Amino acid sequence: MVIEDNHAILDVIILVLESEAFHVSGLTNGTEFIFHVRDFNPDLIIMDIMLPDIDGRILLKELKETDSINHIPVLMISARYNSSNYMLDGLAADDFIAKPFNIDDLMDRIYSLLKKSNH
Repeated sequence: MVIEDNHAILDVIILVLESEAFHVSGLTNGTEFIFHVRDFNPDLIIMDIMLPDIDGRILLKELKETDSINHIPVLMISARYNSSNYMLDGLAADDFIAKPFNIDDLMDRIYSLLKKSNH
C-alpha cells in the first residue's frame, strides 16, 4: 500500500511495484486510513509524511496502536524530513527514505522489510 499525495511519485512507485509483480493499492490522503489498511491487508506500507489532510506520522502512530495491524512494516518517505528528525512522539517507522530517492534503493529497502516481516 502506498500513501503519497504527489500523483507523479505515487504513479512511479505503483508502476515499479507492479512491474515486480506486487499487488498495489494507492492512496493520496489519510482519509479512512485504518479502514483501507484493514480492507487491503498489505504486507508493507510506504507512506509520505506530508499529506494534504494529516501528518503521516500520526497515521503511523494509529497503525502501531491498532493490535490487528501493528505488525505491518512501514517505510516512511519525505522530502522535508530526514532519518534523524522525522520521528513524532519517539515513534519510528521500520525504515525511512528521503525524497528524491533512487528506485533501486527503494526496492532494496522494500525487499529487506518484507524479508524481516516474514520471519
